Parts: sequence; structure tokens; C-alpha cells
Amino acid sequence: MGTTRVLSPVAESKVSQEAPRALPAELAGKTVAFLDNTKANFELLAREMAALLSERFGLGRVVYQRKANAATPASPEVLAALAGVDLVVTGSAD
Repeated sequence: MGTTRVLSPVAESKVSQEAPRALPAELAGKTVAFLDNTKANFELLAREMAALLSERFGLGRVVYQRKANAATPASPEVLAALAGVDLVVTGSAD
């Protein structure tokens, strides 16, 4: 008789050792990044949000980065490109 191998689809949970940074009190002159998760319409949403935030709050700079896909974490290169920004916006836009 053959052997049946059962695999678990549950991934190992990782807990950050760092506390989240506080949100900036104001956005004027700040650098805001948008991390595109490759979901449909996120780029459109991010560009519209950036335009509105720039117009209303006077952002200093906007940075756009894109993950390889929605199911995996951002690569070390993408995370390095986000270092030093004041705020990162990420999410879905299906």
C-alpha cells in the first residue's frame, strides 16, 4: 500500500519586532509613497490620490513602487526604494 502525504497550506506567521511609526501630523512637504500591489486599478487609484493629496496638502514628493504580485511581500529592492519616505499607502483596488 502507498503512503499518503498531507501538506498544510498554512504559512508560518511572522510578527514584527518594531512598533509602527506614528502618522505625520501634516503632509505639507512630506514624501508619500504608493506601493502598487498589482491589483487591477490600483495604479489609477494611487495616481488620483497623489494628485488630490498634492493639491490639498502640498506634498513635497510622490514615490511609486510596484510589487511583483499581490500574493508575495515586497522585494528587498522595493523596500529599499521606500526607505526614508514619510508615509506609504498600499492596498487593493479591484
